[in-house]
Amino acid sequence: MRVTIGQINTTNGDIRGNVGKIINAIEKAKSDGSELIVFHEVAIHGYTSLDWFQDHDIIASSVDPLAEIVPATKGITAIIGTVRPNSDNDGRRLYNCAAVIHDGELLGFADKTLLPEYDVFDDPRYFEPGENRRLFEINGRKIGVVVCEDFWNDKTFWRDRLYENDPTDEVIAMGADLIVSVNSSPYNKGKIKLRCDMVAHRAKANRVPIVFVNQVGGNDGIIFDGASLIADEEGDIILQASAFDEFVETVELDCRKPDARGITGGEIEAIHQALVLGIRDYARKNGFKQAVLGLSGGIDSALVAALAAEAIGPENLLCVMMPSPFSSEGSITDSEELVRNLGCAGRIEPISDAFDVLVDQLNLRVPTKGGESLAAENLQSRLRGVILMAISNAEGRLLLSTGNKSELAVGYCTLYGDTNGGLAVLGDVLKTEVWDVARHLNERAGREVIPSRIIDKKPSAELAPNQFDQDSLPPYELMDPVLKMYFEQKASPAEIIAAGNNAELVYGILNKVEHPANEFKRRQLPPTLIISKNAIGIGRRRPVTHKYKRVQG
Repeated sequence: MRVTIGQINTTNGDIRGNVGKIINAIEKAKSDGSELIVFHEVAIHGYTSLDWFQDHDIIASSVDPLAEIVPATKGITAIIGTVRPNSDNDGRRLYNCAAVIHDGELLGFADKTLLPEYDVFDDPRYFEPGENRRLFEINGRKIGVVVCEDFWNDKTFWRDRLYENDPTDEVIAMGADLIVSVNSSPYNKGKIKLRCDMVAHRAKANRVPIVFVNQVGGNDGIIFDGASLIADEEGDIILQASAFDEFVETVELDCRKPDARGITGGEIEAIHQALVLGIRDYARKNGFKQAVLGLSGGIDSALVAALAAEAIGPENLLCVMMPSPFSSEGSITDSEELVRNLGCAGRIEPISDAFDVLVDQLNLRVPTKGGESLAAENLQSRLRGVILMAISNAEGRLLLSTGNKSELAVGYCTLYGDTNGGLAVLGDVLKTEVWDVARHLNERAGREVIPSRIIDKKPSAELAPNQFDQDSLPPYELMDPVLKMYFEQKASPAEIIAAGNNAELVYGILNKVEHPANEFKRRQLPPTLIISKNAIGIGRRRPVTHKYKRVQG
């Protein structure tokens, strides 16, 4: 059997556009002599459409798009993630399912049973769990079709499981000799390799080929990497889709020829590609052709500028330098060098005069050191935010926020200042990862895209004389391992300390993270590009108002 991976980039609610992409991929598969093409979970409507799935008109018309797709399947089988109404009076009004269409006829649906509600997922809010399993006999094959989470509960692969039953095991027990899994599995660090290992393990253990197709593209802050794959019954990957790009290619299921291409590049390269895709799709899908950001001379804004230039083209990027009385000369010259390296537009909008006027008007104390006059420090950040938002409004540019995860986690940011923007590019990237990605970007380019002076300089907000981040925060090299364990592993303070971290340091950091004022700030961040589990953003849910003391100190 010749099988095609239909890894396409869909947009929430763009049913006409999504259907067009599906039909185009079907036609390509036919021209390649394919017998089966598989698309990702909820490919027609967009998996991250959230509460649109509760609207009565969406529910009532949920299967209508299939009427256009079904005739296009003459001479081929297509398995497509979609939604369908629940005709019972009880339960959620939709099923998350896969439509199986063969030779111009809709054969039926495979409903999703295991509904995740962790991290960025909230399936039980919208979908009724399916109860029944069936096989689809096509061209001599007995195909078991499962939807995303229904594949992710293999008791021989996972040490800890969230569910007792395993729908994939059930279709294998029914006699399936081919498993098709349709997925919308977001990118996070380490997940591409994890999926490859999981699929290869199950294929080999059960002596059954597996077609695993995943969504690609950015939708709000969630980034889908694709990296779809097909494994034969030996567990060898015989077709590996590229990550972070659309991919429609075909392979003979019984070719016994491992795909030598694989997924190349390490995790830092994957983070780089994810952030570029996230910026590009957020701008494109929301109708922005141009972007703007504030360039401070520091590493965070420099990296965002480099990523944005790659994502939307340097000709569409404006970098604005806004020196204050405390800005160093090097910050401006370094920023100007970066602008030249990127080939984008740059301009200088000083804030010193406006700062002096407001300091006098409000009778604020001018700081002589960091932390001496927070109102005056924050005023500078807010003046910059006003300028950037004015440019954004006047020129129709997407404003990119440049704060990193380490700072945002502990509240080292100014509300209505550097937190302004339409997209938080580095909001899930730790400071040490920012340095890693910046160095990798230069190595990848074979030249200094980001000047080494920016990478090597001591981090400073430059809101007061001789101010450095380490005056207010622990060194990032000590802080980031604590934050990584706390967010990504949901580790307790005791577990973080047991990993070799200083107890006083751990409690101090976590008290900052959980402080109500800092949660209040994070609630008002722009959509954040997510590259890790349990990130700051849509997957993190904490009250602002609380007196919950899980940490002491």
